[in-house]
Amino acid sequence: MSQHLVLASASPQRKYLLEGLGLTFEVHPSNFDESTCTKTDPVERAKHQAYHKAMDVNERFADSFVIGCDTLVVSEDGELLEKAPSADAAREMIEKLSGKTCTVHSALSVVDPHQKHFEGVSSSTVRFKELTEEELDWWIGTNLWKDRSGSFQIDGPGQLMIDNLEGDWSSVVGLPVFLLGDLLKKAGYIFV
Repeated sequence: MSQHLVLASASPQRKYLLEGLGLTFEVHPSNFDESTCTKTDPVERAKHQAYHKAMDVNERFADSFVIGCDTLVVSEDGELLEKAPSADAAREMIEKLSGKTCTVHSALSVVDPHQKHFEGVSSSTVRFKELTEEELDWWIGTNLWKDRSGSFQIDGPGQLMIDNLEGDWSSVVGLPVFLLGDLLKKAGYIFV
């Protein structure tokens, strides 16, 4: 069986985490249109999107192990905080998170060379500090909120806004490493 590994994501953070495992892989982002997903439950939505991203890339690399990922952020009051379309929307999200806790659901889907599917979700909670207007201005000015669920990051300067994390740091970044290792093993991938 082929040991070819493909990451179905353009995320530099996911690529970096996968490189950290010392694995050889290629990056081929999925063309799956996330706006077609009608699921409203955040865990089911993340699983659905991770699966369809993996399957989309699997069509081009059927003899490979393909990793699909999706990360969604849910505010303390249950609101799904997806990628902000503008700086104003991002600021509004971060204001909602200031001093509060959010849940981050990272779904993984691994499709093996026999088109068998293995999936899981890693959920973590992130508590934000009470942020001042100056801190909000600073964060929006970094532009690091772009293309991120919840408009924040936990793998760079965004860590300065965080008070506490319960769960898997790599999961909040967007690629739950412990879960990935488990799924790849179940899928028959051999770590050499």
